[in-house]
Parts: sequence; structure tokens; C-alpha cells
Amino acid sequence: MIDVPMSVLDLAPVQSGRTVGEGLDATTELARRTEALGYHRFWVAEHHNMPGIASSAPSVLLAHLAAVTATIRVGSGGVMLPNHAPLVVAEQFGTLHALHPGRVDLGIGRAPGTDQATARALRRTENGLSAESFPQELAALLGYFRGADPQGIAATPGRGEEPEIWLLGSSGYSAQVAAMLGLPFAFAHHISPDNTEPALALYREHFRPSAQLERPYAMVALSAICSDTDERAETLAGPRDLAFLSLIRGKPQALATPEEAAAFRPSEHERAFIQQRRAGQLQGSPETVRGQLADLLRRTDPDELMINTLVYDIDDRVRSFELLKEKVAARATADAAGSR
Repeated sequence: MIDVPMSVLDLAPVQSGRTVGEGLDATTELARRTEALGYHRFWVAEHHNMPGIASSAPSVLLAHLAAVTATIRVGSGGVMLPNHAPLVVAEQFGTLHALHPGRVDLGIGRAPGTDQATARALRRTENGLSAESFPQELAALLGYFRGADPQGIAATPGRGEEPEIWLLGSSGYSAQVAAMLGLPFAFAHHISPDNTEPALALYREHFRPSAQLERPYAMVALSAICSDTDERAETLAGPRDLAFLSLIRGKPQALATPEEAAAFRPSEHERAFIQQRRAGQLQGSPETVRGQLADLLRRTDPDELMINTLVYDIDDRVRSFELLKEKVAARATADAAGSR
């Protein structure tokens, strides 16, 4: 558990009072600046019908991000396979791999990343939310990359242009599929913190070596907001908390300003929800986050960490990643190793 690589998960947030273009510009700046800080990967997540998230077309956004960076790996965290024909995904990511060989990751999820009506619009079928065919669709996708040519169809680009493929999950299902196929696995701790340790145990226990991977490789994806003081981190966290509340109400909105979030008065039930969500997140000054991260490392022993920081201003987002890299990670890793 020495020198655990650190990576970035971004949602291309659209801020209140700003345009989608400004949100995408901020994500572009974050990719450049986290590359300079030495982060390993920069992934974007597929979501739909959400006014506060502009990463609905990962392959398009990744083409742009790869073109404006030089060394950081770029990828999807993830592409929601039930939303797409496997052939289309193979062609899109085969194109990315051909243009940027050795830098592209294809993280695959089986959730729709949206509501039922939007899922039907994406797939043009009444079975838009079904994930029952995920194993067959995943097999077809791998076949396009590896020359199996399902139904006699060759993906071009795609065949012979396989990116690094990951399975994503927030339960034990994808952990077991990743283990069976010998693929790296990324667990969404920020979504389902109670399931993190059981899912990682399943993955490690059932892992089968493959041509891609000789031993299990597990990434833990988490939410973190680090600032110079605990008080400042608390202020910055307000828009994130309000975004989650808006989502569970079924009324997602653009990312609020800290002032808008501070003016919001949650009910007692909503306040309890916020505290429950925060239980699996890192938040505070470098000293505070160091202890939180050391505890997570002790419990999960990840091969890599992927961090999402959902705050309003790009300078605050970058500052959080600076502090995590320069003042938190090494000390937290040493603390975790020393207590084992």
C-alpha cells in the first residue's frame, strides 16, 4: 500500500448562472491541471437528463480531453452499456484508442445512469432499464475488440484497438463478473460505501487471471472535498449536498453557488440524508482528510484511488486536488501502513 496511484472522476458540472460551455471549459482546465499534478487517470461519467451534468457523451468529451493533454490516461467512468449498442461503443472507443494509443480506458457499467423515461429514449425500447442482457452485450463488445466479429460484423475502428477495459459497480454483481473475466474493477464507494468491502472481497476471492490482468486490481472511487480549513470545506460542500437532495426529489438542477446552498434550509429528514451521505465521503482540512483517508485505505487496501470533487468554482476544485496530492495522500498511506 505504498504510493497508491490517484486518479480523477469528473461529472463536467454545469454551475448555476453559467453555461454548459463554461462547465466543459472548467473540466478541460481540471484535466490539464491534474495532469500537471501527477494524477494517473481522468475519467468522465455518463449521465442523462440532468441539468447539472454535461458529461452525457463520454466518447466525445474524451476525444477533446485527450487532445488537450499529453500523458494522463482518459476514460469513461463509465459508459453505461445498457444505453448503447455494443458495436457503437466498440467503434467509438476503438477510434479513441487508435488516435491516442496507450492512453484510453473504457469503464463499463450496467446501470442506465438516468431515469426510466430517458433510458427508453436512449434505447428506443420499452425495456430501457433492463440490465438482464448485460453479460451478452459485454461479451459482444469484447468480441468486437478481439476479432470475434459477432454476427460476422467487424468493428472498424475497434478490432485490434482495445482500450484498457474496466468493470464498474456499486454492488457485488459487477465485482464477480470482473473477477470471472479477469478485468480490473472500480467500486463506487461514493455511491454505496456500505458495500465497498464486501464487493472488493468478492472480487479478490473469485478473480481469475486473464491475458489482460494476472492478479486482481481494485480501484476505489470516492468523493472528497479538501480545503485549507474544515470551515472552508464545509462551505464548499453545500452545493454538492444540495445537488444530491435535488436528485432524490426528482428535480435535478444546475450546481448551486455556495451562497445559494447556504441560503437553503433543509428539513430534518433532508438534514439526516445529508449526514448519511457524508458518512462515506472525505471532507475537511488536509489534517482531517488525512485521518479519513487512512481509515479507508486500511479497510479497503485499494490498488488505486479515484476522486470526485464536486464544488462550484474551478479554482476550489483544483485546490482540493492539490492538497490531496501534496499534503494528504503520502501521509495517509504511511498512517494506514503503520497501523496494519
